[in-house]
Amino acid sequence: MARVLIIGAVDAELGQAARMAQASGARITQADGVSSGLERLRSEGADLVLCELSHDVAWLVERLAQERIACPVIACGRDADAEAAVRAIRAGARDFLPLPPDADLIAAMLEAAAGDRREAPIHRDPAMAAVLGRAEQLARSDAGILITGESGTGKEVLARHVHTLSRRARGPFVALNCAALPESLLESELFGHEKGAFSGAVAARKGKFEQADGGTLLLDEVGEMDPRLQAKLLRAIQEREVDKLGGTKPVRVDVRILAATNRDLMAEVRGGRFREDLFYRLNVVSLRIPALRDRPADIEALAEHFAARFAEANGLSRRELSAEARSLLLAHRWPGNVRELENAMHRAVLLAQGPVIRAEAVELTPFGFEPPPAPTVVAAAQSAAAPETRSVSGLVGLRVDQVERDLILETLTHCLGNRTRAAEILGISIRTLRNKLHEYRAQGAEVPGQAASFQPALAG
Repeated sequence: MARVLIIGAVDAELGQAARMAQASGARITQADGVSSGLERLRSEGADLVLCELSHDVAWLVERLAQERIACPVIACGRDADAEAAVRAIRAGARDFLPLPPDADLIAAMLEAAAGDRREAPIHRDPAMAAVLGRAEQLARSDAGILITGESGTGKEVLARHVHTLSRRARGPFVALNCAALPESLLESELFGHEKGAFSGAVAARKGKFEQADGGTLLLDEVGEMDPRLQAKLLRAIQEREVDKLGGTKPVRVDVRILAATNRDLMAEVRGGRFREDLFYRLNVVSLRIPALRDRPADIEALAEHFAARFAEANGLSRRELSAEARSLLLAHRWPGNVRELENAMHRAVLLAQGPVIRAEAVELTPFGFEPPPAPTVVAAAQSAAAPETRSVSGLVGLRVDQVERDLILETLTHCLGNRTRAAEILGISIRTLRNKLHEYRAQGAEVPGQAASFQPALAG
């Protein structure tokens, strides 16, 4: 169920939009202005904001960015407000909703904001059907579930599916990527903070545990969490309460915990990098998603789905896959799993000439299906240098840091800016990659940004 915050008066056309969103299954809250709307977002969170153009949309977008509140804002107004709409879009609003509202357009916006939460994972292969069957069996309980699988197999999508089938389906689903934030910020994201708790804490804010109260919290990439923070997470799960940064008393929460990782957590436990007691607390039951290469019957189903989605998103007619294109897809080993397939189909839809996607439009990654085993970037550079581009002898004369930088930036470009996938290919942690990119920016290098993409049908 998408959570929608309406900013503005609900006694006129914006009220019609609210009622249409509610009819589509959204949970609606309302604020009279952007300041009160920001307070609601701090305390309750939302999946989407509909804000009247008469309010300061630019200010709201800027404050959300400053406070790291990830929530898309859609400006709403009459067609006559074209200049104001353009200013709002330039300021960072995701889209413009003309008033009076159209029910189909609102439904499409809600679907995009919710990331297709109501859609079951697309599958045809018996291996994936078995995983979904087990997920449906476990969904009705409140037990913690550890979802494992390679990067890009669909762990977050499966977690959303479990939530949708659970008794908590009417409550919020909140996801936090534990690898996306440094430790200093991750703690406040998880547990929240009071005003003045640290430099930059300009207002009190609920953490992900409180935002997920009554629903489900997904801890994605949980294996990347610093061991010092793991102890606080364990206490929150055991005691069902969180200690806000700067707070004076614990806050009770009712949350079901799902965790996801592409790491072997038991190996991390043996290596002293992950707490054993936290592992057993998260791994009450487990779901392992097979790699895409191990469920070949899903390749065509997902390819067809992505082809239809990206054709519609780009205003193109439906594009069918030729027999040669299908053969190429089935023969590929998919090191990036469903996420790689999604990107490949996005390119294919854009490169196709006419209504049929032919083999020449299908550009696939040249990497092998196993990630490089080398633990360092430099070792990865030696193994990944392709013969047709330059041999190892061609690296003579270059400094190690030059080779490392070139490999990292070229790999990131190849992955369309996807940090998680690039780190996996390079054989390094995403935290190491993030630090390297920060260093390169400081040196004046151009770092590829994350390409715009759509929520995949089975990637996470």
